[in-house]
Amino acid sequence: MRSHYCGQLNETLVDQTVTVCGWVHRRRDHGGVIFLDMRDRDGIAQFVVDPDTAEAFANADRARSEFVLRITGRVRLRPEGTQNANMPTGMIEVLAKDVEVLNTAVTPPFQLDEHGKVGEEVRLKHRYIDLRRPDMIEKLRLRSRISHNVRAYLENQGFLDIETPVLTRATPEGARDYLVPSRTHAGSFFALPQSPQLFKQLLMVAGFDRYYQIAKCFRDEDLRADRQPEFTQIDIEASFVEENDIMGITEAMIRQLFQDVLKAELPQFPRMTWQEAMDRFGSDKPDLRIPLELTDVDDLMQQVDFKVFSGPASADDGRVAALKVPGGAKLSRKEIDEYTKFVGIYGAKGLAWIKVNERAKGLEGLQSPIVKFMENIVEELLDRVGAEDGDIIFFGADKARIVNEAIGALRVKLGADLELYTQEWAPLWVVDFPMFEADDNGRLSPLHHPFTAPSCTPEELKADPAKALSRAYDMVLNGTELGGGSIRIHDQAMQSTVFEILGIGEEEAQEKFGFLLDALQYGAPPHGGLAFGLDRLVMLMVGAKTIREVIAFPKTQSAACLMTNAPGEVSPEQLKDLNIRLRQKVKAEPAVE
Repeated sequence: MRSHYCGQLNETLVDQTVTVCGWVHRRRDHGGVIFLDMRDRDGIAQFVVDPDTAEAFANADRARSEFVLRITGRVRLRPEGTQNANMPTGMIEVLAKDVEVLNTAVTPPFQLDEHGKVGEEVRLKHRYIDLRRPDMIEKLRLRSRISHNVRAYLENQGFLDIETPVLTRATPEGARDYLVPSRTHAGSFFALPQSPQLFKQLLMVAGFDRYYQIAKCFRDEDLRADRQPEFTQIDIEASFVEENDIMGITEAMIRQLFQDVLKAELPQFPRMTWQEAMDRFGSDKPDLRIPLELTDVDDLMQQVDFKVFSGPASADDGRVAALKVPGGAKLSRKEIDEYTKFVGIYGAKGLAWIKVNERAKGLEGLQSPIVKFMENIVEELLDRVGAEDGDIIFFGADKARIVNEAIGALRVKLGADLELYTQEWAPLWVVDFPMFEADDNGRLSPLHHPFTAPSCTPEELKADPAKALSRAYDMVLNGTELGGGSIRIHDQAMQSTVFEILGIGEEEAQEKFGFLLDALQYGAPPHGGLAFGLDRLVMLMVGAKTIREVIAFPKTQSAACLMTNAPGEVSPEQLKDLNIRLRQKVKAEPAVE
């Protein structure tokens, strides 16, 4: 129906006749001459309709915002003084000969160029309108290029694109499963996959050697800016590999992706142990663009007569950390109070601080409600953090987990608020993760998943599981975990040892993972892999604030689709087919006086 897209029109087509189809972006009537800005997925172009073409003029005259038109006309240069160098099509316009109204449109719920004035709920409710915005089209176009680039790279590396089931069985992988009732097996349920983890391991057992898939995954967990109940994963697995093999393949893939799509040259990917990341940044996904670090001061705080500090400093699970902010003494008391509220979100009971106004004056040059408690160690403290005039030092003192989360998050917020970023892209690998993490009751659970291989023997693992490290690795970019993976357990004895430590008995293990345990008996090769979050990757590359901006039809933070009103009720007949009966809500009895 057309010869060109709107965005393809330029000076090379002057005096040629073109036909385009699209939506009316804007209509202007200038003294009897109608100007139509037409829009399609490739861009916007200007069309001029004058009264000499009566039928075309009449159709243009009744056209309104978002009408669907087909226009045929001659390309010409815009008159001097009306050219727009900021538009790809801004040097030309099309003198229309024929204007055909393909469809009318009611007034949209918001104008595309005024989307910022309406709430996100309105835009999600009418997502098909929101997706017409040029910036949304560009984000999804870039997402398509990223997927294509990844596929091409992995195909060239000998990986096979293999699909795995979406209807599978529930397995404990760290989040709640989405369950699907079975009609043919009354009382039984499928689960939607949290990842293709078990299937890709089985493909390695089957001998496919190199597998990848851009897979849909599902997790019924609390949502945030970088989480959705259904998300897309670049899933990669290979046989006869070690950590450096997988890390090398995927690092090269990301480097090439940024070069091809953004023309960006990523710096070297440094490697950092999990322990170092937690000690220096309070996070296992540190944003290295921010030149702020946590400094341990436990030994100094054990010497002060101030239990808020000395207590955690002396406790086995405690930590006292200092965060020096160069130039931060300019922060007002109101701003410090806001940061105190912020760290409270992460469980911190407060936020102690010292302003270094004039260090040469000793205690008189310091401003702080706590400095009187640490006169005996204050000079050594200032030396340790490298404090200079004009700096502020924040302190976290509590259980190590709370200090890491609170002061680690404060570090990121200060970096953004004070614009401390030193580079555009800061990638790194985080390695040597703990094999397990303990809850408040001391019960161990896998830090990643129970199929991650430890970096020790089964005997060493049994002897001290809390200190065991795993063969896991995460790729981090600008404080966001792009992907994580590990070398997997390929030996049944090791897998059984891990289940035993996790309190998963032989019967339960056979019930939940029997098919994997059985497969490991039949010559499973050493193997490992990595899974990238495609949505997060695209979010970072386009500069979006949430992954909802780079998913065509996302859910809200309450895991609902406002456009389709999902989830929704189903008919009694459908429930009967599934052998499900809903429990009736009982109304509360009125209180008796």
